[in-house]
Amino acid sequence: MSRSVLITGGAGFIGANFARHWSHTHPRDAVIVLDALTYAGNRASIEDLIASGAVRFVHGDIRDGALVASLLRDARVDTIVHLAAESHVDRSILGPDAFIETNIVGTHRMLGAARQVWLAENSVPGERRFHHVSTDEVYGSLEPDDPPFTERTPYAPNSPYAASKAASDHLVRAYHRTFGLPVTMSNCSNNYGPCQFPEKLLPLAIVNCLDGRPVPIYGDGMQVRDWLHVADHCKAIAAVIERGRDGESYNFGGGTTITNLELLRRLCRIIDRAFTADPALASRFPSSPAARGAPCEQALSFVRDRPGHDRRYAIDGTRAREELGFTTETTLDAGLERLVAWYLANEPWWRAVQDGSYRDWIERQYGAARSAGG
Repeated sequence: MSRSVLITGGAGFIGANFARHWSHTHPRDAVIVLDALTYAGNRASIEDLIASGAVRFVHGDIRDGALVASLLRDARVDTIVHLAAESHVDRSILGPDAFIETNIVGTHRMLGAARQVWLAENSVPGERRFHHVSTDEVYGSLEPDDPPFTERTPYAPNSPYAASKAASDHLVRAYHRTFGLPVTMSNCSNNYGPCQFPEKLLPLAIVNCLDGRPVPIYGDGMQVRDWLHVADHCKAIAAVIERGRDGESYNFGGGTTITNLELLRRLCRIIDRAFTADPALASRFPSSPAARGAPCEQALSFVRDRPGHDRRYAIDGTRAREELGFTTETTLDAGLERLVAWYLANEPWWRAVQDGSYRDWIERQYGAARSAGG
């Protein structure tokens, strides 16, 4: 049976990858992308899907409840994949208001529209699903010997971003328990892959290594993260939509925990090998240390630690494995190789997204690096 799927934030990093995954694996489904095209939303990431008719694009804000309700009603949407969110921790520290508006108010408006159209009006009969995508950061920070996060780990968010996502999770759960809205939720670990805005750790490191700029490392770089390739995450979301139990949440991790410092060292070695394998890269990126035969690792620059920086994350994916049959397919090393290859092959894409807000944020990182002696 075909579905009518609304993907919020579908021009963003995870959203664009999910729109591509779902339209490829479910070609008979109607797919609508709703995106406000703020700084991290890039229509170019899904332009080919729009041009081919695989995806219908709507430029709009999830806080516009009337718009969302009309989309649900007119397109008879039975499946919502709610990915729209402000997601960068540093931005949430500099300006929390946008995170409250988008992540909390926006989610509330989405839930209200679904409740109105699906339950009050019953305009879209049959099986329906509101899937809300969240983060492992809602659980807070783990001590070195603590067990990984499970779906029963108490929430303890430590940044405005994490707190806003925790609040949105609670709203989704409340709409299920109070109003009977059919929902599922998932909390994922750090994602990486193509089309990620270059303010996040890995694309930032690649772009800076290629341009010969410092790669900032917060504190001592020993923060531990669990890395999940976005292609695996898209398959996980699809598994929840197709097989997840109503009202349940699922944790998704990559199964590989590593310190930020070691991760960046691995990434630098991959970039170095790429320059060795393709001498033409030296003329394309003459400012890169690798263009001079020097290791990109020399670009790593320790900066003052982020306020309230969580020390360790780790995911227990037992429920997802046992109930959904989900397992990751991309190893971290293979994923990093693919990531570097994508950014090397798609320089026009990441050059185009380097707008003023991005450059200002990067300059703050360079300034921090200089003030810390980096």
